[in-house]
Amino acid sequence: VQLQASGGGLVQAGGSLRLSCAASRTIFSINAMGWYRQAPGKQCELVAVSSSGGSTNYAESVKGRFTISRDNTKNAVYLQMNSLKPGDTAFYSCHVHDYGTFIEYWGKGTLVTVSS
Repeated sequence: VQLQASGGGLVQAGGSLRLSCAASRTIFSINAMGWYRQAPGKQCELVAVSSSGGSTNYAESVKGRFTISRDNTKNAVYLQMNSLKPGDTAFYSCHVHDYGTFIEYWGKGTLVTVSS
């Protein structure tokens, strides 16, 4: 499975961006799709995850500002990012955990830069 992410870019603080990630083929029906980010010199961190059962989970730092959604018919996951802050600047990568095969897939990161 290949994951293709898009939607990154440069935005001013307070602005919005929407990231998209599509899988190249259908994922097993029970899965988790999400987004991680890594800023220069920092560890990779979970941003948001959405399970096939409908639950979502967010990093404390993005709660109330970011919203994860998914379209299972398109094997896609999205991240709507509002009220962006310079601290959100990072490479954002999409991630899929296939609970049928227990294989995890990573997409190539897309850069989000938030200027102050």
